[in-house]
Amino acid sequence: MSLLAVKDLSLTLGQPLFTDLSLTLAPGDRLGLVAANGRGKSSLLACLAGQAEPTTGEITRSRGLVIRLVPQEVPAELLALTLRAAVAGGLADRDEDWRVDIALDDLAVPGDLRDRPLAALSGGWQRSALLARAAVAEPDLYLMDEPTNHLDLSRIGLLQDWLAALPRETGVILTSHDRAFLDAVTTRTLFLRESASRGFALPYTRARAALDEADAADARRFENDLARAGQLRRQAAKLKNIGINSGSDLLVVKTKQLTERAEKIEAAARPAARDRSAGAIRLSASDAHARALLTLDEAEVRAPDGRRLFRSGKLWIGPGERVVLLGPNGAGKTQLVRAVLAAHAARETGGGAIRAAAAMRLGHSDQMLAQLPPKATPFALVSARTSADAAARSLLAGAGIRPDWQGRPVLALSGGQKARLALLLLRLERPNFYLLDEPTNHLDIEGQEALEEELRAQGAACLLVSHDRAFIRATGSRFWQITGGRLVEVEGPEAFFRAEEARR
Repeated sequence: MSLLAVKDLSLTLGQPLFTDLSLTLAPGDRLGLVAANGRGKSSLLACLAGQAEPTTGEITRSRGLVIRLVPQEVPAELLALTLRAAVAGGLADRDEDWRVDIALDDLAVPGDLRDRPLAALSGGWQRSALLARAAVAEPDLYLMDEPTNHLDLSRIGLLQDWLAALPRETGVILTSHDRAFLDAVTTRTLFLRESASRGFALPYTRARAALDEADAADARRFENDLARAGQLRRQAAKLKNIGINSGSDLLVVKTKQLTERAEKIEAAARPAARDRSAGAIRLSASDAHARALLTLDEAEVRAPDGRRLFRSGKLWIGPGERVVLLGPNGAGKTQLVRAVLAAHAARETGGGAIRAAAAMRLGHSDQMLAQLPPKATPFALVSARTSADAAARSLLAGAGIRPDWQGRPVLALSGGQKARLALLLLRLERPNFYLLDEPTNHLDIEGQEALEEELRAQGAACLLVSHDRAFIRATGSRFWQITGGRLVEVEGPEAFFRAEEARR
């Protein structure tokens, strides 16, 4: 018996997001939903949860099925509540408040955070609150929208363990752009497309390989069908000429039959599916002539309350070097990012234990995308950096922000659209040094891979903070780790990954 069945589902919101989608979810299935930004993943989850209506099609849920949706963003009405109260709001029976602390214990939420307002907590703890709010209802099916956003590696690992410990019959459908996480927790993958979505009973990486093979086979089949149709049309043309010259009615009939066969083959032939890109990720790296763009010379990095978090040795970043900053939450990564920003602002005066070269042109992206004014429009932000309105509109369209969205305020954009807009604005600044704090938050897998390639191809220098293991492995050329009160260079990230897994 299935938990949920979808038949011929279509959704159009201004443009078709997906059509003719059919799938069945069995008890215990862990389905990863993969698509480019803006292709309808969140909208599909809302339809499955009964919070939105599809354009066409049917959704059949098993009798008595309890579904809980864990959204990407905290609903505004919850922000003023304490974490505990927000979680308790998920209870069907308020006499079962004891479930709240059990759910929070399972997710290792510290006791001193439970009575703080949700708005005062980090994005990671807010995500834990949303997950606990769903868990207290003991649902048969979880729908999770980007559950790893804002989580560090340790808490991503804890989430993996939490999912593994769910009752065997519990179903999960989740969207994520974290490839390593998808590989660890899913048993099935659905690639959501405008048409001809494809599903595989495999986790992400193996499913991606199977998808590439299937698309290649479709492409070969399409080419063969067209070649066969072309051959039939050529045969028909020859017979037609012979029939006209000889006056043979039989050849005229045969010509008509061959032409009809060619038409049927052409009508049935379908080109290989090509995912519509959410927009190109392109960066520009200006030439840098300084031998070291950033230098740390026994710098002390302190917390806002003055506590010393760590001391650096003598470290530097030169042109083209991509340095990944490793360390658990609270170790001081954000404080180092802020110190680099301050050093860049003071680079003309020189001095200090953290020095930015005068030649440094910094491009900074904050993990909360705070550099994007919420009331400004994408068009206003980009046109201020370009010479013509048409160029601004073209750049925005190339970044995946359609014309009908270009005049809306930033706060109305999806997380993925904001991420792509932030990267576009960075590109237009033409920096030679990127300071990137969780740049893959909300960015789809296509966008992540494009960003990885751009960082490598452009030879851009950068200091990067990320909890995405696949992105770190693909992007980093050097690695700095905060450990034992020191910032030290290490050979690679794998030992840190193993230590974080053991810490949970």
